[in-house]
Amino acid sequence: MDKKKKPEPLTGEALIKKVKEIGSLSKEEKARACGYYTVTKGGVERVNMMKFLNALIDAEGIELDGKQEGTGRGGRSASYRISVQSNGNLLIGSAYTKQMGLQAGDEFEISLGRKHIKLQQVDAEELPTSA
Repeated sequence: MDKKKKPEPLTGEALIKKVKEIGSLSKEEKARACGYYTVTKGGVERVNMMKFLNALIDAEGIELDGKQEGTGRGGRSASYRISVQSNGNLLIGSAYTKQMGLQAGDEFEISLGRKHIKLQQVDAEELPTSA
């Protein structure tokens, strides 16, 4: 059984140049022509579109990953979406309060609209003093 060695996938300027040369082909054909495919044991060619598109993005110098702030331990990132909990509470996580620089004891005024809830931070000077 003679195995033909598959070419090394193109990257960088070589990838961009090749894609421009074969501009009339489909995305799958471009990926295959640039070496982004594997051959299964059964001899079936499988195009790896994700690797191809990621290599193309990298070659173009496009930065999709956001910059990491601080030296956190990782974990989940803020999704800007919350759900009402089974007890009826809405919980705003620490990712949001840290991003806004809020401290324990900071107070907010709650305004209800038809389909929204508005939180307005109350300044310490505006708070009424009890006598």
